[in-house]
Amino acid sequence: MTVNPVARANHQSEKRKLKPFNELVQYFSDTAGRAALLGMLRGIEREALRIDESGFLAQDPHPRALGSALTHSRITTDYSEALLEFITPVSHQVEALLQGLTETHAFSVRQLQGQRLWPVSMPCYVKDEQTIPVAQYGSSNTGKMKTLYRKGLTYRYGALMQIISGVHFNFSVSQDLWRSLYELSDKRLSFDDFISDGYFGLIRNYRRLVWVLPYLFGASPALCHSFIKGQKNDLQFSQSGRGTLYLPYATSLRMSDLGYTNKEQESLNISYNSLPEYLAGIRAAIKMPSANFANIGVKVDGEYRQLNANVLQIENEFYAPIRAKRVTRSGEKPSEALARGGVEYIEVRALDVNPFSPIGIDANQVRFLDLFLLYCLLTPSPKSDAKEEARLAANLKAVVLEGRKPGLELLSATGPISLSRWLSSLFDELQPLAKLLDGERDEYQAALNHWLAAVKDPELTLSGQVNRHLIAKGQDHGQWVMTLSAQYHQYFMDYPLSGATCSEYQTEAKTSLAKQAELENAQRAVAFDDYLADYFGEKS
Repeated sequence: MTVNPVARANHQSEKRKLKPFNELVQYFSDTAGRAALLGMLRGIEREALRIDESGFLAQDPHPRALGSALTHSRITTDYSEALLEFITPVSHQVEALLQGLTETHAFSVRQLQGQRLWPVSMPCYVKDEQTIPVAQYGSSNTGKMKTLYRKGLTYRYGALMQIISGVHFNFSVSQDLWRSLYELSDKRLSFDDFISDGYFGLIRNYRRLVWVLPYLFGASPALCHSFIKGQKNDLQFSQSGRGTLYLPYATSLRMSDLGYTNKEQESLNISYNSLPEYLAGIRAAIKMPSANFANIGVKVDGEYRQLNANVLQIENEFYAPIRAKRVTRSGEKPSEALARGGVEYIEVRALDVNPFSPIGIDANQVRFLDLFLLYCLLTPSPKSDAKEEARLAANLKAVVLEGRKPGLELLSATGPISLSRWLSSLFDELQPLAKLLDGERDEYQAALNHWLAAVKDPELTLSGQVNRHLIAKGQDHGQWVMTLSAQYHQYFMDYPLSGATCSEYQTEAKTSLAKQAELENAQRAVAFDDYLADYFGEKS
């Protein structure tokens, strides 16, 4: 990589706000700058339902061979006993990240006694919503609280919505990059506050452009008719085959009002303009009563139905396509961790499961996310207001429901603009960054070109490919997914796991069970009511 000492020297003594994106890419074009950019850390959380060989939701408990869902670091459950969640360790390398996720899948599948994983976001073949098993985490107060929180979600939103699967992408940049950016700033903030402020700038820009992700990666334009039985919605579905419902130009029904939405939260207006404003909004939401949820009752006839009757039972109930995060200490709430140490990383939550990858995500997606999130970080990010937030919500809804519609227009800060033109402009800006990150390789440029083809031809997006399989070929949604499930099951059964890797997973499973038992013994003397009162700061 050619060193660019003149460009760096010209900036060393300047104290100014973030420069335009193209200037920053040029500024980081020397060896040290490129290394600072490449110092990204990533993690993936992938959700997948366990199903039986007929495609119906598994009813049995979380397999003991996978360890404790409460204390295992890589294999847990989300809402349901049947909803597995695979968590990767943090990684610098894309290949290592995806290999680790694949190994976790392969080990887990071999413990499922013939059960398979459902390889798409939207569930199917649920006989009765009342039979969806809520996740159980043992007899410790910590475990009982996790289960009760999920029970509250059931009463509030229904179980079916909670078994929609997704992929979460955790992302942070290097301290070297932050130090370089800090040197370019006016230094009005401390270094730690500057980092948090920078991540919130990323979050604001992400929210301005979040529609890009369902356009490219949305993979739920269709669903099984059983998912919406009895539900009221305003969507005008078309039907294909015996029971496949779809919208002709939809990208991600998972992110529509059918999926992870919470109308109770629409009045919260939580600000992303700074960490203090964000924390103040979250704390207010935790204490904000809800008349609708109060009607459910909290403890009825001696049995809890939910943790409380507030708009949010706990912070995790706040649905957002991106979150500011910091690793929590034992017993620490997410907001307390952020208040203690600032933002450590961000969590992208707008990703459908990719049905064309056995592990739900592929390298081209990861590398595009790297480019996209660096762009959001390095681009000036003005504060947002209610008017802009309404525009952003409208853009996201338009792409979720009609993202592949020819001539679709979105609303930019300067007025209407076609989606294709906006995307083409974004890809033009990302090209120099991809070239810089690649150096002598071409992985980022190849990923960018791969998704550029989907900009030029919407049928090459993931949702376009799904529709081609289902609508053009006339396949039933459930049958198509079952075929994929069988293929991926065999892939994982055949995957070459080493004896050492298997032993590592077996050891962690045993260790996690021991940790759960230890926690249950330690908390046995504390009544659950007292535990909750202490957690919510209500003890006198």
